[in-house]
Amino acid sequence: MKRTVTMLAAVAMGIAGAVSGASAQQAASAPAAAPAVETNPVTNFVRLWLERQAKNTIAAAEEMPADKYDYKPTPPQITFGHLVVHIINSNNGLCSKYGGITLPTADKPSDTDPKDKLVPALKASFDVCTQALAKADDSNLGEPIKVFGDRPVSRAAALIILTNEFSDHYATQAMYLRLNGLLPPTAQK
Repeated sequence: MKRTVTMLAAVAMGIAGAVSGASAQQAASAPAAAPAVETNPVTNFVRLWLERQAKNTIAAAEEMPADKYDYKPTPPQITFGHLVVHIINSNNGLCSKYGGITLPTADKPSDTDPKDKLVPALKASFDVCTQALAKADDSNLGEPIKVFGDRPVSRAAALIILTNEFSDHYATQAMYLRLNGLLPPTAQK
């Protein structure tokens, strides 16, 4: 009888353990509460990317010595100064059209402008982008806008182009810095 009671107790404990284990397993495999759905995932990400890339791109322009703004790796390539002017024009062009911002037409930057003139213009171009994207949301990403002459692209395409440009420009700056024995901002501790 003692053996039967012991066996029944063991079976009962096993069943209880199996049931509680199954309950724990069911609880673990039950779907968790769904995370909150973000209202504007595209434009929110672009604003975050803008903030990061503005910081890195400006820091890279500041890192390059003023006497190296005329540096170019090979004769067919552009100078570092030309690259900074290109970034300024790209930011101003894409962002002003995205945000419907009218830019002043005076005092366009030149490839031969010194560093102390180009860096503030670069900072200002990122300010244009920040202003253009401040109130942007995902509700009109399918709407066409003209960013390259008369050819329309969707607002979504303009944002993709913009983020690609940010990355491409910084990568080129980083290469120029490394070729001059300098670490790009993202490689520094």
